[in-house]
Amino acid sequence: MTEISNVYMEKLIATAKENYPRMKNYQIQLERARTNIGKQSVSWFDAFSFSYINQPRNNVDIVNPSFLNGYQFGFTINLGSILQKPYNVKQAKQEFRIAQTDQAEYELTIEAEVKTRYYLYIQQLTLLKLQTKSLLDAQTVYTDIKNKYDRGTVTFTDYNNASLSLNGQLAGRISAEGSYLSAKVSLEELLGKRLEEVK
Repeated sequence: MTEISNVYMEKLIATAKENYPRMKNYQIQLERARTNIGKQSVSWFDAFSFSYINQPRNNVDIVNPSFLNGYQFGFTINLGSILQKPYNVKQAKQEFRIAQTDQAEYELTIEAEVKTRYYLYIQQLTLLKLQTKSLLDAQTVYTDIKNKYDRGTVTFTDYNNASLSLNGQLAGRISAEGSYLSAKVSLEELLGKRLEEVK
Protein backbone atom coordinates (compact mmCIF):
# COMPACT_ATOMS: atom_id res chain seq x y z
CA MET A 1 0.00 0.00 0.00
CA THR A 2 2.92 2.35 0.53
CA GLU A 3 3.85 2.11 -3.17
CA ILE A 4 0.43 3.31 -4.38
CA SER A 5 0.12 7.00 -5.24
CA ASN A 6 -3.47 8.21 -5.57
CA VAL A 7 -2.33 11.44 -7.25
CA TYR A 8 -0.39 9.48 -9.87
CA MET A 9 -3.32 7.11 -10.34
CA GLU A 10 -5.63 10.08 -11.02
CA LYS A 11 -3.15 11.32 -13.64
CA LEU A 12 -3.23 7.86 -15.23
CA ILE A 13 -7.04 7.91 -15.29
CA ALA A 14 -7.08 11.39 -16.87
CA THR A 15 -4.53 10.26 -19.47
CA ALA A 16 -6.61 7.18 -20.31
CA LYS A 17 -9.76 9.29 -20.68
CA GLU A 18 -7.90 11.65 -22.98
CA ASN A 19 -6.09 9.10 -25.17
CA TYR A 20 -8.03 5.84 -25.22
CA PRO A 21 -9.74 5.47 -28.62
CA ARG A 22 -13.06 4.18 -27.25
CA MET A 23 -13.39 7.33 -25.13
CA LYS A 24 -13.01 9.37 -28.31
CA ASN A 25 -15.71 7.24 -29.94
CA TYR A 26 -18.11 8.05 -27.11
CA GLN A 27 -17.36 11.76 -27.46
CA ILE A 28 -18.07 11.56 -31.20
CA GLN A 29 -21.34 9.70 -30.55
CA LEU A 30 -22.35 12.36 -28.04
CA GLU A 31 -21.59 15.15 -30.52
CA ARG A 32 -23.48 13.32 -33.26
CA ALA A 33 -26.53 12.96 -30.98
CA ARG A 34 -26.33 16.68 -30.10
CA THR A 35 -26.18 17.57 -33.80
CA ASN A 36 -29.18 15.33 -34.49
CA ILE A 37 -31.25 17.34 -31.98
CA GLY A 38 -30.49 20.54 -33.91
CA LYS A 39 -31.19 18.83 -37.19
CA GLN A 40 -34.57 17.55 -36.01
CA SER A 41 -35.46 20.93 -34.49
CA VAL A 42 -34.72 22.81 -37.70
CA SER A 43 -36.44 20.32 -39.97
CA TRP A 44 -39.89 21.65 -39.08
CA PHE A 45 -39.87 23.45 -42.40
CA ASP A 46 -39.57 20.16 -44.32
CA ALA A 47 -43.36 19.80 -44.04
CA PHE A 48 -43.90 22.94 -46.16
CA SER A 49 -43.16 23.25 -49.84
CA PHE A 50 -43.65 26.01 -52.37
CA SER A 51 -43.69 25.68 -56.14
CA TYR A 52 -44.54 27.73 -59.19
CA ILE A 53 -45.08 27.12 -62.89
CA ASN A 54 -44.85 29.62 -65.72
CA GLN A 55 -47.36 28.94 -68.51
CA PRO A 56 -46.70 31.45 -71.33
CA ARG A 57 -49.82 33.19 -72.71
CA ASN A 58 -48.87 32.88 -76.36
CA ASN A 59 -48.86 29.06 -76.42
CA VAL A 60 -51.63 27.38 -78.35
CA ASP A 61 -52.00 23.71 -77.56
CA ILE A 62 -54.89 21.90 -79.20
CA VAL A 63 -54.18 18.52 -77.56
CA ASN A 64 -53.95 19.82 -73.97
CA PRO A 65 -55.70 23.14 -73.87
CA SER A 66 -54.87 25.24 -70.82
CA PHE A 67 -57.17 27.86 -69.40
CA LEU A 68 -54.65 29.14 -66.88
CA ASN A 69 -51.84 31.15 -68.33
CA GLY A 70 -49.01 33.02 -66.69
CA TYR A 71 -47.48 32.23 -63.34
CA GLN A 72 -49.09 29.59 -61.13
CA PHE A 73 -48.07 29.21 -57.52
CA GLY A 74 -48.52 26.24 -55.23
CA PHE A 75 -48.08 25.73 -51.52
CA THR A 76 -48.33 22.31 -49.84
CA ILE A 77 -48.31 21.21 -46.25
CA ASN A 78 -47.48 17.64 -45.23
CA LEU A 79 -49.63 17.16 -42.16
CA GLY A 80 -48.11 13.76 -41.33
CA SER A 81 -44.65 15.30 -41.22
CA ILE A 82 -45.84 18.08 -38.92
CA LEU A 83 -47.44 15.59 -36.54
CA GLN A 84 -44.33 13.43 -36.57
CA LYS A 85 -41.85 16.25 -35.81
CA PRO A 86 -42.34 16.50 -32.01
CA TYR A 87 -41.71 12.78 -31.69
CA ASN A 88 -38.58 12.99 -33.83
CA VAL A 89 -37.24 15.84 -31.68
CA LYS A 90 -38.09 13.92 -28.50
CA GLN A 91 -36.38 10.81 -29.87
CA ALA A 92 -33.27 12.82 -30.78
CA LYS A 93 -33.13 14.21 -27.21
CA GLN A 94 -33.50 10.70 -25.80
CA GLU A 95 -30.67 9.47 -28.04
CA PHE A 96 -28.54 12.33 -26.73
CA ARG A 97 -29.28 11.32 -23.11
CA ILE A 98 -28.44 7.70 -23.95
CA ALA A 99 -25.13 8.83 -25.48
CA GLN A 100 -24.41 10.85 -22.32
CA THR A 101 -25.12 7.91 -20.02
CA ASP A 102 -23.11 5.54 -22.22
CA GLN A 103 -20.16 7.90 -22.00
CA ALA A 104 -20.55 8.29 -18.22
CA GLU A 105 -20.78 4.52 -17.82
CA TYR A 106 -17.65 3.97 -19.86
CA GLU A 107 -15.79 6.63 -17.87
CA LEU A 108 -16.56 4.63 -14.72
CA THR A 109 -15.47 1.44 -16.47
CA ILE A 110 -12.18 2.91 -17.65
CA GLU A 111 -11.51 4.36 -14.18
CA ALA A 112 -12.00 0.93 -12.63
CA GLU A 113 -9.89 -0.73 -15.30
CA VAL A 114 -7.02 1.76 -14.90
CA LYS A 115 -7.11 1.31 -11.12
CA THR A 116 -7.13 -2.48 -11.43
CA ARG A 117 -4.24 -2.48 -13.89
CA TYR A 118 -2.33 0.08 -11.81
CA TYR A 119 -2.73 -2.05 -8.67
CA LEU A 120 -1.55 -5.11 -10.60
CA TYR A 121 1.40 -3.12 -11.94
CA ILE A 122 2.39 -2.02 -8.41
CA GLN A 123 1.94 -5.58 -7.15
CA GLN A 124 4.22 -6.97 -9.86
CA LEU A 125 6.77 -4.20 -9.29
CA THR A 126 6.85 -4.98 -5.56
CA LEU A 127 7.18 -8.71 -6.25
CA LEU A 128 10.03 -7.98 -8.67
CA LYS A 129 11.84 -5.93 -6.02
CA LEU A 130 11.34 -8.72 -3.48
CA GLN A 131 12.53 -11.33 -5.97
CA THR A 132 15.59 -9.21 -6.81
CA LYS A 133 16.45 -8.92 -3.10
CA SER A 134 16.00 -12.69 -2.67
CA LEU A 135 18.24 -13.29 -5.68
CA LEU A 136 20.96 -11.07 -4.21
CA ASP A 137 20.71 -12.97 -0.91
CA ALA A 138 20.89 -16.29 -2.76
CA GLN A 139 23.95 -15.08 -4.71
CA THR A 140 25.66 -14.03 -1.47
CA VAL A 141 24.92 -17.40 0.15
CA TYR A 142 26.03 -19.25 -2.98
CA THR A 143 29.32 -17.30 -3.15
CA ASP A 144 29.97 -17.95 0.54
CA ILE A 145 29.24 -21.69 0.31
CA LYS A 146 31.23 -22.01 -2.93
CA ASN A 147 34.27 -20.47 -1.22
CA LYS A 148 33.80 -22.83 1.72
CA TYR A 149 33.35 -25.78 -0.63
CA ASP A 150 36.55 -24.84 -2.47
CA ARG A 151 38.37 -24.86 0.89
CA GLY A 152 36.71 -28.14 1.80
CA THR A 153 34.81 -26.91 4.87
CA VAL A 154 31.29 -27.77 3.54
CA THR A 155 29.93 -30.83 1.79
CA PHE A 156 28.96 -31.17 -1.83
CA THR A 157 25.32 -31.46 -0.73
CA ASP A 158 25.43 -27.99 0.85
CA TYR A 159 27.10 -26.59 -2.27
CA ASN A 160 24.53 -28.28 -4.51
CA ASN A 161 21.61 -26.99 -2.39
CA ALA A 162 22.99 -23.43 -2.59
CA SER A 163 23.38 -23.79 -6.36
CA LEU A 164 19.80 -25.08 -6.73
CA SER A 165 18.51 -22.26 -4.53
CA LEU A 166 20.33 -19.69 -6.69
CA ASN A 167 18.90 -21.20 -9.88
CA GLY A 168 15.40 -21.18 -8.35
CA GLN A 169 15.80 -17.51 -7.43
CA LEU A 170 17.03 -16.71 -10.97
CA ALA A 171 13.99 -18.46 -12.46
CA GLY A 172 11.73 -16.61 -10.00
CA ARG A 173 13.23 -13.29 -10.98
CA ILE A 174 12.77 -14.01 -14.69
CA SER A 175 9.14 -14.90 -14.02
CA ALA A 176 8.66 -11.76 -11.90
CA GLU A 177 10.20 -9.61 -14.65
CA GLY A 178 7.84 -11.11 -17.23
CA SER A 179 4.81 -10.50 -15.00
CA TYR A 180 5.96 -6.95 -14.31
CA LEU A 181 6.42 -6.16 -18.01
CA SER A 182 3.02 -7.70 -18.86
CA ALA A 183 1.32 -5.59 -16.18
CA LYS A 184 3.12 -2.48 -17.46
CA VAL A 185 2.11 -3.11 -21.08
CA SER A 186 -1.47 -3.79 -20.00
CA LEU A 187 -1.63 -0.45 -18.19
CA GLU A 188 0.04 1.41 -21.05
CA GLU A 189 -2.57 0.01 -23.45
CA LEU A 190 -5.27 2.02 -21.66
CA LEU A 191 -3.11 5.12 -21.40
CA GLY A 192 -2.24 5.29 -25.08
CA LYS A 193 1.32 6.24 -24.15
CA ARG A 194 4.27 4.93 -22.16
CA LEU A 195 4.10 5.03 -18.39
CA GLU A 196 7.29 7.10 -18.23
CA GLU A 197 5.61 9.85 -20.30
CA VAL A 198 2.89 10.41 -17.67
CA LYS A 199 4.16 12.94 -15.17
